[in-house]
Amino acid sequence: MEIQKVTDAAFKKYGHVINGYDLTGLLAEMEKTPLTDAVEYVPSVEALEALPVYEELTKSMYGGLPIQIGYCNGKNYRLNALEYHRSSEVNVAVGNDLILLLGLQQDIEEDSTYDTAKVEAFLLPAGTAIEVYATTLHYAPCSAGPDGFRCVVVLPRDTNLPLEEKPCLTDEDKLMTARNKWLIAHADAQIEGAFNGLKGENLCVK
Repeated sequence: MEIQKVTDAAFKKYGHVINGYDLTGLLAEMEKTPLTDAVEYVPSVEALEALPVYEELTKSMYGGLPIQIGYCNGKNYRLNALEYHRSSEVNVAVGNDLILLLGLQQDIEEDSTYDTAKVEAFLLPAGTAIEVYATTLHYAPCSAGPDGFRCVVVLPRDTNLPLEEKPCLTDEDKLMTARNKWLIAHADAQIEGAFNGLKGENLCVK
């Protein structure tokens, strides 16, 4: 599939490159986080949140709201699922470039299915920070090379933590798999408890 760049005009509907934050300490501390063949997501890391950039992002990027800084590291080449939040997410590629597979929440059908043919791929260069809009469908990054990826993930505090109780008030509630997380999975990924609403190919970047 075509790999575009986050600096291309096509990315503007999904997010934008952000500047003005000192990422030096964040990038250095992230190099200490594990990178294995499996994809690992950790919502909140104390060492990352002790850095000056935590206060910068809290006050500026998130307008004073409490946040968490974690990571998603590993090796992956497939789409597998798409999720969205009620809030923007900040991603920073660390060490290696990575690829993001993105879609639009507005393209989800009334029956909560989504056609994977609408997904677009974007290269996020190492050291680059982006805001991913709340209406952008996304999931775990994909590897741009054989060495895997490290990706900073910044979100409002408690996002992606376990639900205390799953609501059953609207049809959308069936997509909720964690706090502030709505997810549509591909059947091939066999994600336990997820709604398998991705139709079409389980896209691969290799």
